[in-house]
Amino acid sequence: MCKRYSMSAELPEVAQYFQVDKVMFHYRPRFNISPTQEVPIVRLHRGERVLDAFRWGLVPFWAKDGVNADLRSVYSNEAYWKMVERQRCVIPCNGFYYWRQVGKKSYPVRLVLRTRGVFGLAGLYEEWKNAQGETYRTCTIVMTKANPLISEFDERMPAILDADDMAKWLETGGSVGAGELEELLQMVKPCCETRMHLYPVSPLIENDLYDGEDCIAEMNLKAAWVKP
Repeated sequence: MCKRYSMSAELPEVAQYFQVDKVMFHYRPRFNISPTQEVPIVRLHRGERVLDAFRWGLVPFWAKDGVNADLRSVYSNEAYWKMVERQRCVIPCNGFYYWRQVGKKSYPVRLVLRTRGVFGLAGLYEEWKNAQGETYRTCTIVMTKANPLISEFDERMPAILDADDMAKWLETGGSVGAGELEELLQMVKPCCETRMHLYPVSPLIENDLYDGEDCIAEMNLKAAWVKP
């Protein structure tokens, strides 16, 4: 399960990469994003790509903890299939975190593209009102099978969308049959491990309230710990 990530790029880089037409909230770089926090997402709204803010985690609509989701499972659930058909989004990211177990201790690591650039994660979002009329805007990260680099930490990894696939992922509103679902599943294939780089980071990221730039800095640990 992915429960930590970063989006530390400045707004001009984000807007250019995701071809954003309109920014709907006060964006700021984030170095340590955790569940239940407000996160940026890109979605289509009235024909425009907008950068908007949603809460990470489809709670309480999505069981106890909806920070990650499997696309096929969501589609097969009658209560949630409409998200696959109508409410797909892209979640801007430039690194995510896991923990490496070494003996009895665990150490956080950050996984990035070798280019150190931003990338888009496949996401789904939901908007609903509670009995008091309060509106909740929530989102989740779509997961896929882990590549060999990430399989050390988990069986699944966030689905990184190729730049060419982002436009099609965002084009929602049409029906999603079996054929269309297979096309979407092809978009959420594992990212090739040769495109990625892993390095150790500070345990400061374990604090949900800490969001400093040193969260993404590489730690100087013994070479014996850092696996190739």
